[in-house]
Amino acid sequence: MNQTDFPLYNEKAAEALRGGGEGAGSLAKFLRIEHVDVGPGTLDARVVVRDELLTPFGNLHGGVLSALCDHVLGTVCYPVIERGAWAATTEFKLNLLAPVTKGALDAHAQVISLTSKTAVVRIDVENEGRLVCAAQGTVLIMPPRPPKT
Repeated sequence: MNQTDFPLYNEKAAEALRGGGEGAGSLAKFLRIEHVDVGPGTLDARVVVRDELLTPFGNLHGGVLSALCDHVLGTVCYPVIERGAWAATTEFKLNLLAPVTKGALDAHAQVISLTSKTAVVRIDVENEGRLVCAAQGTVLIMPPRPPKT
């Protein structure tokens, strides 16, 4: 998909997402998710691997990868959906491909299908240049709530 596939693309919404993901909730804040780049239907995010994210065996907990993927799965949609709408994850699948012990997780999310009601997003997560997780998920696009009268 390219920019013309996203007629509702809002550069201001994309700009607001750049940087820390603190506004997305306490889990994103705890993980210290950084939104590195945001574009029409794409989002690059990073999480630095820290000791508190590792299992007692020294590997990154799979839940960290899952939380990162779930976060970018919905967040990538906001600049390309109607202002005030929101994205609710309905399902996603992870393939955990390699263990992670140090460095950073670099997630690239790309909207591969978008309708007025759903989006399908593909996510690749790399660690030090190697693919460690491949994911795909679906979000339900919820329309803006009508103003209260």
